Amino acid sequence: MPIHVPVHAGSTAKGVAAILLTIAIFVIDALTSLGIAIAVLYALVIILGAASLDRRGLIVVSVLCVVFTLVAFLFGHGDSFDTDAAIRCAISLCAIVVTTLLSLRNQEATLQLKDQAALLDLTHDAIFVRDAGDTITYWNRGAERLYGWPAEDAVGRKATELLKTRFPLELAGLQADLLETGRWEGELIHTRRDGFELTVLSRWSLHRDPHGRPVATMEINSDITERREAESALHRAQAELSHVSRVTTLGELAASIAHETNQPLAAVVTNGDAGLRWLSREPPNIDAARMSLEKMIGNARRASDVIARLRALARRSEAEHLPLDLNDVVDDTLLLVQRELAERRVDLNLSFDPSVPEVLGDRVQLQQVVINLVMNALQAMDNAGGQRRLRIATRRETPENGGGAVLEVTDSGMGFDTDKAGKLFAAFYTTKPDGMGMGLSISRSIVEAHRGQISASANEGPGATFTVRIPSPPAGDQ
Repeated sequence: MPIHVPVHAGSTAKGVAAILLTIAIFVIDALTSLGIAIAVLYALVIILGAASLDRRGLIVVSVLCVVFTLVAFLFGHGDSFDTDAAIRCAISLCAIVVTTLLSLRNQEATLQLKDQAALLDLTHDAIFVRDAGDTITYWNRGAERLYGWPAEDAVGRKATELLKTRFPLELAGLQADLLETGRWEGELIHTRRDGFELTVLSRWSLHRDPHGRPVATMEINSDITERREAESALHRAQAELSHVSRVTTLGELAASIAHETNQPLAAVVTNGDAGLRWLSREPPNIDAARMSLEKMIGNARRASDVIARLRALARRSEAEHLPLDLNDVVDDTLLLVQRELAERRVDLNLSFDPSVPEVLGDRVQLQQVVINLVMNALQAMDNAGGQRRLRIATRRETPENGGGAVLEVTDSGMGFDTDKAGKLFAAFYTTKPDGMGMGLSISRSIVEAHRGQISASANEGPGATFTVRIPSPPAGDQ
C-alpha cells in the first residue's frame, strides 16, 4: 500500500526559493570577481532547508553548499592563488558549517518539543495553553474530545469566550492569586461546542519569561460532571433519609411534645379564667386582669414557638446555612426532650460558654444532631446502673485548632468498646436490639456538610462522650 506524504504549499515555496538562491549564489560567486564573501549567503539556503528537511537532508544540502563554494573558488581562482579570495572562501565555509550545526541543534530541540507535545496528546485530560491575552496557542487532542472543537478552530481564539467560562470567584481575584503563586486550582463551568455545560476540575500553571514577566498559562481540565451529578443525587438521598429520621425521632418524642404544647395551653386557660375573675370584681381589677392577659400572650407565644420548631423539624426542605449561635440551637432543642429527661430521672448538667463563636449552618439540621446525640445518650443509660447523668457543654475551640465552636454530650451509660469506635458512625451499625443504626450516621453526614467533625470517646468512668466541632465561617462568608 503506497504511503502518500502531503506536501504543504509553504514547504514547496521554500524549496523552490532555496534552489533559485543556490543557483544565483553559485553563478555570482563563480563568474564575478566581487571583493566580498558571496558564498556566505549559502547560510540562507541552509536556513530555508532546515524548515522542511530532516537531519540527513539538511546535511546533504550543507555538503552541496560546501562543494559549490569550493567549485566556484577553483573556477574563478584556480589558475592563480589569491590570498584574499582564499580567506573569503574560508569565511564562507565557516559560515556554512556554523549555520548547519545551529540548524541541526534547532531541529533536535524542535523534535523534542514535538515529542513532548505528542505525549500531551496521549492524556485523557483537556490541556491547552493561552497567552497573556487569553488567546489559545496550543490545544491537545484531549481538549478536542472534551469540548468538540478541533485544534485549528480553537487556536487563536479567546479561551474564556470560546468555552463561555463561568468562574467560582471574580476573575480579577483569581488572576491575582495566579500571579502571586504561579498556580491555581478549582472548579469551572465550561460549555462544549454542542452547548452542553461541563463541570471541570481546572489546574492552572503560569509560565514566565527570563525577566519574570507572565507570558503563558497552561490549563489542565478534568471532566467531573458525572461525579458532581452523582454527589448531588447522594446528597438528595441523604436529605430524604435525614427527613425520615427526624420524623421517626419526633414520633418517639410524642409524649414530650404533647407535654410541651399542653403546658403553655393549660396556662393560657388558667390565666384566661383568672383574668375573667379579676374583671368580674366590683370594681374590676384592671391591673391584675392586664397581668393575666400578658401571661396568656406569653404562654400562647411559647406554644406557638414549640409548634414552629416541630414543623421545622418535620418538614422536608433544602438546607439553608446562616450565622447561628450554637448555644441558642442547643437551648431551643432541649425544650423538645425535657419530658424524656424527666421521665428517665436524668440529672442534666448544662455548661454553655458565652464566648462560643457563631457558626454557619442550618438550624434544623443542627437541632437534629443535638436530638440524635441526646436520645442516643438516654438510650445508652436506660440499662445502666447507678445515677443517670447527662452533661451538655459548649466551648470555643483552641486557636491552634481553628477557634471554632465545640459541642460535647457526655453520658454515664454503658459506653462502648474502644475497638468499635470507628464503627459507631457507620450506617446501620447499632448496639441496640431495636435500633436502626442511622442516628449517628446521619449526624456525621450533617456535621461534615457543615465542614465539621464528629467523634466519640470512652470515658474514664462509665459512659461515653460525643464531640462535635464546627469551624467558624471564613470572613467573606459571614
